[in-house]
Amino acid sequence: MLTIQAIPAFQDNYIWIIQAEGSQHVLIVDPGAAEPVLDRIKKQNLIPVAILITHGCHDHVDGINELLQHYEVPVYGPKNEFIPHITHPLSACDGVIIEPLFPAFRILDIPGHTKGHIGFLIEGNLFCGDVLFGAGCGRLHSGPAEVMFESLQQIAQLPKETIIYCAHEYTENNLRFAVMIEPKNDELQQRIKDTAVLRQQAKPTIPFTLELELATNPFMRCEQAEVMASAKKYIDQALATPNSVFRALRMWKDRF
Repeated sequence: MLTIQAIPAFQDNYIWIIQAEGSQHVLIVDPGAAEPVLDRIKKQNLIPVAILITHGCHDHVDGINELLQHYEVPVYGPKNEFIPHITHPLSACDGVIIEPLFPAFRILDIPGHTKGHIGFLIEGNLFCGDVLFGAGCGRLHSGPAEVMFESLQQIAQLPKETIIYCAHEYTENNLRFAVMIEPKNDELQQRIKDTAVLRQQAKPTIPFTLELELATNPFMRCEQAEVMASAKKYIDQALATPNSVFRALRMWKDRF
């Protein structure tokens, strides 16, 4: 069993630390800042063995340089983005061994937020950066909406018990949008209540299961009648496919 910790950074980022069973060895995921990571490592006597990068946005990579000044470790990241310091460029593949104490990783190509965005899947845990959020999805910094839609569909095909680790605490705001789209969704209404309790206790809403996203995230429910009707009403035109529904929802959310 892996131990996974969240390190808060900036206003709403999470940097993830993956610790090997029975060891102090850790992998650092998307370190946008070095200081909070160094502080956690020191307090817990952890031993970094690699850095994992999902994409090149500054709040995911700006801490790499300083971390490398303290620890000479490999940096794994997307093959199709230029990110300084990456030593092991990756694209979709299975069976990636990053360090012998850790199980093999599966790498997913999930572009849309950025051109070369990847995800790291290990022992049923998906580190998906800024592609999928709690009840939402990332903005389209590169490429058309269809590319992001296909990336979300790829994630949707994973086992429902997959545990999602995204990089931002956006869930409450995303739920406010989601309930506009599907006001009759009982599971969505319950998630709003559960999320409010967590945030009142200053607890993160992440991780969450893929099953929960499939039940409450409008961007992953574009084939549902209520979602389609809401998107059609917003854009005031017929939407024939889930892909076109997604495009309308993403446009709507950008203005929300």
